[in-house]
Amino acid sequence: MNNHVMGPAPVAQSSDVVSGDILAREPVANHAEVKHILIGWKDLEAAHDDRAAKRTKQEAEALVKSLLTQLKAGADFDMLAKQHSEDPGSTSGHAYPVSPDAQLVIEFKQLGLRLNVGEIGVVQSDYGFHIMKRVE
Repeated sequence: MNNHVMGPAPVAQSSDVVSGDILAREPVANHAEVKHILIGWKDLEAAHDDRAAKRTKQEAEALVKSLLTQLKAGADFDMLAKQHSEDPGSTSGHAYPVSPDAQLVIEFKQLGLRLNVGEIGVVQSDYGFHIMKRVE
């Protein structure tokens, strides 16, 4: 069997912290409001944060897992975003509007439109891991 016919595996599935189960769903909304925490690492061309420049992808995955554990235990999403997110726009506590034509990276839109309100998931883009929570 020729595996090259299928092409390369999607980038989103390259880490076990990515929410493949949520990404496999059909979209549940045409518009969502999401907050996110961006965690990058040094090998990403798009990473532009000093913290990302000092960590490996494995260290980024460990941080994502730690943050998810804290969120599942009831930690405040906005507080963790302010402390850890490497996207200056996400540290303010404001939500991002997500729609099919929003000017956002495709992976962000794919997960954002598949999350249920209150649900948290993770997606990987050229900027790093996005821990996302749908708030509306």
